[in-house]
Amino acid sequence: MLNFLEMHWLYNRVAGQSVERLAALSDGIFAVAMTLLVLDLHVPSGASVHSERELWHALAALSPQLIIFLMSVMTLGIFWVGQQTQLNHFARSDRNLAWIHIAFLCAVCLVPFSTSLLAEFIRYRIALLVYWFNILLLGTTLYWSWSYARRNQLLVEDIRAEIHPAVVRRIVIAQTLYACGAALCFIDTYWAIAAIVLVQVNYAIAPRFCWGLFSRKPGEES
Repeated sequence: MLNFLEMHWLYNRVAGQSVERLAALSDGIFAVAMTLLVLDLHVPSGASVHSERELWHALAALSPQLIIFLMSVMTLGIFWVGQQTQLNHFARSDRNLAWIHIAFLCAVCLVPFSTSLLAEFIRYRIALLVYWFNILLLGTTLYWSWSYARRNQLLVEDIRAEIHPAVVRRIVIAQTLYACGAALCFIDTYWAIAAIVLVQVNYAIAPRFCWGLFSRKPGEES
């Protein structure tokens, strides 16, 4: 019995140590999830289009679905960058950290579903809140991953002191902004979608402003 417990403990110690394998699994799942998003975009039926004008109107009718598609691509892109940033600062992994990232990837796999739900029921608050909850799961598991890695000394030894507060503040501020944006669905779901897209655009293409929010040192002026 003792030998069995010792072997079990030893296995848990050596399992899941490869950061590279974790990154490879993540890249594959993100690639598949991003590809699945396009399946919600359907070419207009040829039977209902008989002129340039009708085709234009049919394409215009697809604009809400296209916006949701682009929003979800940005969602996955932002969280892929966030996860890769963490993986780049991990000296090693362990079994628990590997399972935390599998939980994160489970949330990634849910994005095509929450996207389809929102695209189909774009005017319903429940659909918007399901989409926001998906984003919350992504942010929560990333926060859990970083906190666990730091607490168990899995980060690289030469990591700069300001990296930890920067990562934590980025996640917390982003999730706060997403929650505020999602709350607008109680006014109108389109307002909520617009707010979420603005948050994503800010984090995707305006890094100076984003980093300034959470990496400014005390005493520095804005």
